[in-house]
Amino acid sequence: MADEFIKGLGMLTGGGLVWMIMAGWYRTPEFGHGQLISEVPSNLTMYDQMAVVLLEGAFWVAIIGALFFWIGLPLGREAYATYASN
Repeated sequence: MADEFIKGLGMLTGGGLVWMIMAGWYRTPEFGHGQLISEVPSNLTMYDQMAVVLLEGAFWVAIIGALFFWIGLPLGREAYATYASN
């Protein structure tokens, strides 16, 4: 169980770190307000648009990866153990 926890924590912290860096670049229009939660600017180049896709992907990798390793995998193993013993 400890390795699932650290894998989930790694997904959460790694994805969260990438998300925070990218959100700082693309979702912070000025220092005074709206940091990390503002809208993405509309005048983006192709590389900026790819970075925004990475931004959104990192968020979902962090959330779904942690939930998978912390909840989904242990539930799957318990279900398998329950049905395999019958």
